[in-house]
Amino acid sequence: MLTLSSVSGQHFAVLGLGRTGIATTKSLNISGAKVWAWDDCKEARKKAEASGIEVRDLNRLTSWTGIECLIVSPGIPHLYPRPHPIIESALRVGLPLDNDIGLFFSHLCKLSDAPTIIAVTGSNGKSTTAALIHCVLEKAKKNVRLVGNIGEPVLDGRPLTQDEIVILELSSYQIELARTLAPSIAVFLNLSEDHLDRHGGLGGYFAAKRRLFEHSHLERGVIGVDELEGRYLASRLNPRQTVKISSSQNLSNCADAVFVADGDRIVSRALGRDQGPDYRINSLTHLSGRHNHQNICATVAVCCALDVEPKTIMTGLKAYQGLPHRSQVIGDFGGIICVNDSKATNVKSAGMALQSHSNIRWILGGLGKEGGIFPLKNHLNNVVKAYLIGQSAQEFADQLGDFPHVICFDLERAVQLACAEALPGDTILLAPAAASFDQYSDFSARGDHFIAEVKRQFRSVGDKN
Repeated sequence: MLTLSSVSGQHFAVLGLGRTGIATTKSLNISGAKVWAWDDCKEARKKAEASGIEVRDLNRLTSWTGIECLIVSPGIPHLYPRPHPIIESALRVGLPLDNDIGLFFSHLCKLSDAPTIIAVTGSNGKSTTAALIHCVLEKAKKNVRLVGNIGEPVLDGRPLTQDEIVILELSSYQIELARTLAPSIAVFLNLSEDHLDRHGGLGGYFAAKRRLFEHSHLERGVIGVDELEGRYLASRLNPRQTVKISSSQNLSNCADAVFVADGDRIVSRALGRDQGPDYRINSLTHLSGRHNHQNICATVAVCCALDVEPKTIMTGLKAYQGLPHRSQVIGDFGGIICVNDSKATNVKSAGMALQSHSNIRWILGGLGKEGGIFPLKNHLNNVVKAYLIGQSAQEFADQLGDFPHVICFDLERAVQLACAEALPGDTILLAPAAASFDQYSDFSARGDHFIAEVKRQFRSVGDKN
């Protein structure tokens, strides 16, 4: 558990007692702060109390006097579509808001021997990129730690050391609320329409991401320039600090990018000419698809900035095992490939999945997002049939029109039908293009259910693979 500097004797309130909130409360407590914590969920409160945390109903506070700051967990709305009532009460009296990320960076800024911090954000691919960087740096025998959305909560680890490299995956929720941000290297991969209700639109969503680059401690910014927002962000940074990356087929977008996915390789380029080593990626079948090529570009850029040898970078890329629920191949069942991409919760990530496979029996649906799946109608060439689940099933069916589909509503039925109808050479793909919260606690629970149902269905037909 991380001991924070300069909080001893202060009084904090913590809202949200999931994994992050419990880690934050414990870190503040061992640092000498007084903490009142609250969660609207009774079970979460019981779990917190059992671990020694003082639970206090913040809804019943008559005064915020003496409380230094309200620390908010990332899943709780703090501005749009409307703030949680406790946050609204705190804002009414001018109480500052912060989160575990802000506390972490505030602590780092007070250290004379702070470690190197690599922060990764983007609508899609940030978990894979963070894990790839971690894998490569481990192969380079660096003292490296993976925290944030992936790995342990940022305040839940051992004390930091100067020779350490900390890789931090950050969502827009975390970046927007943190009062202090100070990574050594920051990575922006891409932007697509997601979480718009929480940020008041696409502009607010991009503004949240952009905050990661707006501080004086930044040594290197690695920017994906395949979208307009990335090109704008790159134009705002010092060119000497900036490394542009691209996996675009549109050369006008990536003319000055330093690392470019060019067919079967990553090319290092400057002044319009190829230079230095190239990274052969055609053998990295576990990292296929243009979206993964962008993740590789970012990894190469970060690791080159840390003086990792090209040979070691390739060794790390080859050793990468992949993450659960992200293009995760469950198995080959008599020539039928089953892929769990439950993390594909928006149309862009689902579209990438649809371009990465052939003869797809596509399971999709859940809690649909604004605009539905209309943009995916241009990515159906590889799809044989769609199997629709969740709250958005009828809406998505209407948007598919005459394209072959069946409304299943629940995942069990969808898997059952897809497995029964699939032929050797087909791919059964879960790429929901929707959030999971209508039927599951999160995307990982949905993915776990898909895996279990796939294995159950193929066992029931006697397949031994």
